[in-house]
Amino acid sequence: MNLKLKVWDASKLVGELVHDSDLNRFSFAYSRQWVEAGGYPLSPALPLFPAKDRSAERHGADARNYFQNLLPEGRALDDAASMHNISKANLAGLLHALGRESAGALMFTSDTTAPYEKSEVPPRLLANDELSKRIQARPHDSFTVWDGRLRLSIAGYQDKLAILQLNGTWFLPESAQHSSTHILKPEPVNPQLAGMTTNELTCMLLAAAVKLNVAAARLDHVPEPVLVIERFDREFASPTHHVRRLQCIDGCQLLGLPVDFKYEQPYGNGPEVKNIRGGASVQRFFELLDNKELMRATGPAKLGFLRWVIFQVLIGNTDAHAKNVSFFSDSTRLALAPAYDLVSDLALIDAHVSDHLAMAIGDNFDPRSVHAYDWALMAHESKIAPKLVASELRSLANQCLKQLPDIRRQVLEQGGDARMVERVSDVVQDQCKTALSCADQITVIGPDNF
Repeated sequence: MNLKLKVWDASKLVGELVHDSDLNRFSFAYSRQWVEAGGYPLSPALPLFPAKDRSAERHGADARNYFQNLLPEGRALDDAASMHNISKANLAGLLHALGRESAGALMFTSDTTAPYEKSEVPPRLLANDELSKRIQARPHDSFTVWDGRLRLSIAGYQDKLAILQLNGTWFLPESAQHSSTHILKPEPVNPQLAGMTTNELTCMLLAAAVKLNVAAARLDHVPEPVLVIERFDREFASPTHHVRRLQCIDGCQLLGLPVDFKYEQPYGNGPEVKNIRGGASVQRFFELLDNKELMRATGPAKLGFLRWVIFQVLIGNTDAHAKNVSFFSDSTRLALAPAYDLVSDLALIDAHVSDHLAMAIGDNFDPRSVHAYDWALMAHESKIAPKLVASELRSLANQCLKQLPDIRRQVLEQGGDARMVERVSDVVQDQCKTALSCADQITVIGPDNF
């Protein structure tokens, strides 16, 4: 027996996702209404009009890859599977259970259900004392389960909670009529990751200070520190304060990759598999960002992504993988979305976090030793002017060093952890000095060197 799920963008029927249980194969077809109304393709791998020679197996794999990237990871996925008595591998079942609010605009319902309930249920107040108790209870109570319901379907490993903020007050959405507007991230349960909220806030504020397009973030205390991040895929529609969902896709969905290929070396960096680099890479991103039929504006897209790549190296973020970059998607094609999940992993010295970049700069996965040759090779492979790479590297490094003292002050004023602020600052200073020492040499290295 097949499971059929309707896929919606607000009240517009996008199409139907079908899982054939006998063949364990997915298929997705856009609705006639969506196509005739000028609807957009969900991703390059799911075009409105598939090629005639595209096999059912290839189409099924592309559909699975796209929709699987909407699911949470880690403990949140475990909780979802356990609560609904579904295997973690059962994509269709999980989408049916969790699909009322995913990243972006899409919602999923059964074949006979509309996206919105007939009766509106008001959002539930979330008081600070309740949130504080739930943060403390995380070692034995899942943070994603509230009132017997799973409250999160956003991809990622960290504990987080999607909330609706109205006039400074927090609520838990109770129905599809009310969407979340912010993400709350408490400190990790692992004591070796203490200060993570301060770490991420420092990097997010620094990114904004150097003019990267980045999600707004602040640190609140309930009294435990909670990082509050404004969702860029949501906006208020005045004057009703109705929350409108904006469709976006992550890097894996853009590249048509499964979630476990979000790293360039999908099988790890062991000696026998490190040369298998079939996952997401800087070069693969630039190839798509240069596609005028895909992007609203290729120049701004490539420049924005280049600055995003450079900034990850400057803050020592080794986990800047394909699911940590997103793109707005609508009938006007794709555009780079604000940056998020910016963390200095090199500052987490007590947590034994990987010091191996998610995506290489050239052939170099070591963020501490990225030098002129690596940047020049990246430019050559990605068909970007070495002069532009050198200029942006120099500019961003200088701006980070200039803005860092003020960012440190802002984070401490918000009650950030002073020791983590110093650790992040030390990493940024070291990384920026390395970048400045090699920037002038990038343009000297010609294509004959590769």
